[in-house]
Amino acid sequence: MTRVVMHGCNGHMGRVITDLCKQDDNITLVAGVDKFKGVENDYPVFDTIDEVNVEFDAIIDFSNATAVDGLLSYCENNSKPVVLCTTGLSDETLKHVDSASGKVAVLRSANMSLGINTLFDLCKKATQVFADAGYDIEIVEKHHNQKLDAPSGTALALADACNDALDEKYEYCYGRADRREKRPKNEIGISAVRGGNIVGEHEVIFAGLDEVITIKHTAYSKGVFAKGAIEAAKFLADKPAGLYDMKQVIAAK
Repeated sequence: MTRVVMHGCNGHMGRVITDLCKQDDNITLVAGVDKFKGVENDYPVFDTIDEVNVEFDAIIDFSNATAVDGLLSYCENNSKPVVLCTTGLSDETLKHVDSASGKVAVLRSANMSLGINTLFDLCKKATQVFADAGYDIEIVEKHHNQKLDAPSGTALALADACNDALDEKYEYCYGRADRREKRPKNEIGISAVRGGNIVGEHEVIFAGLDEVITIKHTAYSKGVFAKGAIEAAKFLADKPAGLYDMKQVIAAK
């Protein structure tokens, strides 16, 4: 049984994970961290991670980018593994992620779903086929109107997957409204749409002469991300220090 602290337990994803954990005999939430207390929980909820006074094996974080540095410092000081699901991290925080992984197990993924993590590999393979043949690469992501960061971490990860196959030769373009020029060849366009309650949609477009190939993933509920986070926590609980990702979780199943 893996004992988990849910960091950001009263947010939308925290509630979804709480409900799914009740249906899983191999994991239990022993505490939560959230300053908002307007939700009934069947585990103790603390204002900060430093106040947690129960024994646990791992932390799942679905909180706010501004809280991640403090969480990483806690994990370093207390030798606790952490599954980082929060997106929109600053460059400085990403450096902290790397340094913390030298002391504790850290699993960070732009997206926790099995489908998206399979999509990364598909995009690499497609890029190897289409880029040299002159196809343009565009990524369009759509999310609900409450999402704070744009483009999404998943869209950037998909762009990185394509660019990895191109030896990092392509540059990212986040909008063309201020440009009056033809599209450069060595460019990956990334566009963000925000509206309604769209859970998450990512589309990678390979546009060539007389044909367009599209690879698309649509999430219809947040359950796909929550399930991935739960599996990641089980995987990470007994791992040595290092930086892990969802590919390793999938491979271990």
